[in-house]
Amino acid sequence: MKTIAVIGGGITGVTTAYALAKRGFAVTLFERHRYAAMETSFANGGQLSASNAEVWTHWSTILKGIQWMLKSDAPLLVNPAPTWHKLSWFAEFIAAMPHYERNTVETARLAVAARQHLFAWAQEEGIDFDLKKEGILHIYRDKQGFDHAGRVSALLAQGGLPRRAVTPEEMKAIEPTLAGDYYGGYFTESDSTGDIHKFTHGLAEAAERLGVKTLYGQDVKTVSSDGQQAIITVAGDDGSLVHTFDGMVVCAGVASRDFAAQLGDRVNIYPVKGYSITVNLNDEKSQAGAPNVSLLDDETKLVTSRLGLNRFRVAGTAEFNGVNRDIRADRIRPLIEWVEQCFPKIDTRSVVPWAGLRPMMPNMMPRVGPGRKANVFYNTGHGHLGWTLSAVTADVVASEVQARKSELKVSQVLQMV
Repeated sequence: MKTIAVIGGGITGVTTAYALAKRGFAVTLFERHRYAAMETSFANGGQLSASNAEVWTHWSTILKGIQWMLKSDAPLLVNPAPTWHKLSWFAEFIAAMPHYERNTVETARLAVAARQHLFAWAQEEGIDFDLKKEGILHIYRDKQGFDHAGRVSALLAQGGLPRRAVTPEEMKAIEPTLAGDYYGGYFTESDSTGDIHKFTHGLAEAAERLGVKTLYGQDVKTVSSDGQQAIITVAGDDGSLVHTFDGMVVCAGVASRDFAAQLGDRVNIYPVKGYSITVNLNDEKSQAGAPNVSLLDDETKLVTSRLGLNRFRVAGTAEFNGVNRDIRADRIRPLIEWVEQCFPKIDTRSVVPWAGLRPMMPNMMPRVGPGRKANVFYNTGHGHLGWTLSAVTADVVASEVQARKSELKVSQVLQMV
């Protein structure tokens, strides 16, 4: 394989295209928007958080989902209307619960490994993405949440990530602007934050410098493969345009499920909506009253990041409501109220709301690797950790494409003997 198509211009698609180009492949990236990173990779929580590697396949998630089902502002909200996709996804989610510990440890390992790739790429390409290496502070209001965090910390340690328990007094020293009463916290000094959109845009430009052909505004309608050629059909003003490649990598977020079905694979991604607000810190008081250390509030399922001097991002919640990108006021309001309670010196008159669909697999593990056809690969389904895991999964899938290329060369030589 020499020519490779990458479908999707979000964080996983762009990192995959870049990793393939670094290995000498002729890469074409298809993205339906005018620019890279315009959907789920546009305004997420900003955390590069190995400390958030705990998978959701735990009995407590089901219990909370049932308790919150009829509460519109709940951190986890499930539309009770049944669909076959939703039912099958939750059935597989429950089936994955026995692997909760193993998958949490493996996710932590991936997250720790991803750092070296992402930071090295950013430095090599000179990408400014408001990186802050100030750590992440997990905050807990009660003993139950704090004790569960202790058990999670033991799993993270198995994955190579140290984090330490901190008292309320230590929490105040770590982040003096944080208001409220807390039982305790856990601090991960090695975690960091940054602007995912700025990073993805910068890496897309770097990929172009390496020879990647970026086709923006290209809405891929169909994909197919006979194992030797990968065929991509794009909708155009004058009809359909057909492109042929030696292989393809599907990195299309929530659309990956449909593309996989066309290729004979089952990738059971469900779109889990998350919300964010970007608070513009337009005055010195707000800038001084906003945190520099990133936070994760486990009770409300909210995360924060400080993006430069004058932006503060708060994101989180999970909504199971199909492919629905509506920005609901009753889901945004709790985020604003949280800022006002925890950081009362921040002026919240200038707030930009956003919603995106996380592509989640039932076992919370990304789908990375080959499909049924010899020239089809996947790098998708990262859920709430796409930003955190993208660099390492891109490197993994690029290595697998390269290995497949070597296998084909050996096969061709053997056929000639």
